[in-house]
Amino acid sequence: MADIKLTLACEDYDRTRALRDGTVKAEGIDLNYLMLPVEEIFWRMLKFEEFDVAELSMGAFLVAASQGRRPFAAIPVFPSRTFRHRCIFVHAGATIERPEDLRGKRVGVPEYTMTASVWLRGLLQHEYGVAPEEIHWLQGGEEQPGRKDRVDFELPRGVRLDVIPQDRTLNEMIESGEIDALMSPRMPSCFLRGSPRVRRLFPDFKRVEMDYFRRTGIFPIMHVIAIRMPVYAENPWVAQSLFKAFCEAKDRCFSRLYDTNVLRISLPWTDAEYEETRQLMGGDYWPYGYAANRPVLETLHSYLLEQGLIKQKLDLEKLFAVNTLDAFKI
Repeated sequence: MADIKLTLACEDYDRTRALRDGTVKAEGIDLNYLMLPVEEIFWRMLKFEEFDVAELSMGAFLVAASQGRRPFAAIPVFPSRTFRHRCIFVHAGATIERPEDLRGKRVGVPEYTMTASVWLRGLLQHEYGVAPEEIHWLQGGEEQPGRKDRVDFELPRGVRLDVIPQDRTLNEMIESGEIDALMSPRMPSCFLRGSPRVRRLFPDFKRVEMDYFRRTGIFPIMHVIAIRMPVYAENPWVAQSLFKAFCEAKDRCFSRLYDTNVLRISLPWTDAEYEETRQLMGGDYWPYGYAANRPVLETLHSYLLEQGLIKQKLDLEKLFAVNTLDAFKI
């Protein structure tokens, strides 16, 4: 029997590269790996369901599920996760030195519901006592005008959110001082080119993020892999086959990451970074599987509830393909 053909839309990660180059093969699947920017993948999958399998925003996936839109079965593979303290940028003249100084300020976000924004609002509220209602939010494109949220949502009571003019960008507005701060996973281009008007809120973000992990044990999940429900319903075995392949690709990546024979990554101290990370976060600091990630998923879920983006609790386990929740043992 011939392998079934599936198209996967996913970014270019070292932990998925073995799937893209064919070094790792998902059993029974002829996989067409489309390497696209995540913003494009999310838009096309959430709006049009264009791909058989795709990387999706974890937050958008949960918001859509809470609204009864469940066209996907997730597998517990989390290709993107990152700490977000590094993602708050402030205008130099805005007198913002501490997170608490964001109260009453104008803060830009590319999308109010994007997972990075949800984590950052949760971080501000629970770590620094700054509630979403205490900030004036402005939404719009960071580098290109006209960006909109990928999912529809009801604005929570007490939250002020305005859309910036359709011919403007958040990058322009943070540099000019028209907004006081910007929360975004992408560094604004004005910061990248060294503008003296824009700086990070946490200059020593690595130290702050490591301290956050020591206290919370949370390595924030950003994205998940999802299968279109018709594909999964017709061939439920593809969920387990893909899950195993993603796990193998990740294992290969990490074995090469700590290969001291040659520098595969163009940074001189990757070995030291790897050892420091393992010492803090443990051997499998990028786990796949539902059970290992349940506390982080529940934290994100609680932030979405708290911020009014979902209205009732979800049974998180039921959003994942049932045959990926456990594994056979010999």
